[in-house]
Amino acid sequence: MSFPTTVIHSARVVSGRDTVADAWVRFEGDRLTARGLGDTWRDGLAPDVSVTDAAGRHLVPGFIDLHCHGAGGASAEEGDGAIRSVLAVHHAHGTTRSVLSLVTAPIEALAGRLASIARVAASDPLLLGAHLEGPFLDHEFRGAHDPAELRHADAASVDRLLEASSGCLRQVTLAPEHPGAADAIARFTGAGVAVALGHTGADFETALAAFDAGASILTHAFNGMRGIHHRAPGPVVAAMHADHVTLEIINDGVHVHPDVVKLAFSGAPGRVALITDAMAAAGAADGEYLLGSLQVIVAGGVARLLEGGSIAGSTLTQDEALRRAVVDSGIPLMEAVGALTETPAAAIGRAADLGRLDPGYAADAVLLGDDLAVEAVWAAGTRLA
Repeated sequence: MSFPTTVIHSARVVSGRDTVADAWVRFEGDRLTARGLGDTWRDGLAPDVSVTDAAGRHLVPGFIDLHCHGAGGASAEEGDGAIRSVLAVHHAHGTTRSVLSLVTAPIEALAGRLASIARVAASDPLLLGAHLEGPFLDHEFRGAHDPAELRHADAASVDRLLEASSGCLRQVTLAPEHPGAADAIARFTGAGVAVALGHTGADFETALAAFDAGASILTHAFNGMRGIHHRAPGPVVAAMHADHVTLEIINDGVHVHPDVVKLAFSGAPGRVALITDAMAAAGAADGEYLLGSLQVIVAGGVARLLEGGSIAGSTLTQDEALRRAVVDSGIPLMEAVGALTETPAAAIGRAADLGRLDPGYAADAVLLGDDLAVEAVWAAGTRLA
């Protein structure tokens, strides 16, 4: 079988928290098979190879989003066609691989939605799987989750969700302070699912105990949890303390102040994953939307619940998150790119094949202009934009 071959040359390759000028990469099929410097990309070049001159622009690994609910007017809850629409919007902004997130709902409804994500993922490797953001959350810190459907974790519910996911469940968010949480952490991690703490009233000690028990992600750090107090450091500092934990950050200029974003990068170097938490209005117009069962008003690109005014996800895309990290927070480009690539890949156990531009890794790449705008996107060796 023959596979399409692509060469991208004369690039400033930013990967592995390093930058290499005048570099090239070669994709064969869905893998990056070679990388080098200067004009050596010409050696043995076949006539049917697709060649792109990067002209000194940045070439970075494809972005990975661990936490995305929707885009283009569609949500992950709405079935196979909607899922494909969501992915297409984010592909255009450099996100080559996504974990799609489901908000709180009844267990059987979540089971059906997990099955839908599993169906699409079975034929589309760019969909990494599902994230259950609920229903095992705290009422006080629920944010944009239906309070009527919140519940404590129990073995039957956990097992039903694992069964329905057919192995596509990558992450689950829960509040560790509630009954059943400790057993749920053990059951999920035992099944290879990353457990995240979020929408939680947990204090520092409770969060740290959950991290010690196997939880490894903090869902949208600083949001949906207790803040940092000098005598009560809370879950954010617990995540910084536990050096295996990844801190998600929604870097849209609304959820987290730019200087607090900088604090997170300093407090957990190499462990910040920039996420979108995007809902249906990402890549679409302001107006009225649904997030799960709750009504949302989007005005000026900011999504809030119609009732109560809580922030309800974002309209962010990963390219904007990158630009804000570099421009607004002063994060070095290499570190910011790592937060969109290597770090999220490692958080879900894909560090061996995603998140770097090295031989053997997925043929996922984004070409960025000097203003960090997306100029081209390749995923699994195919040019998407």
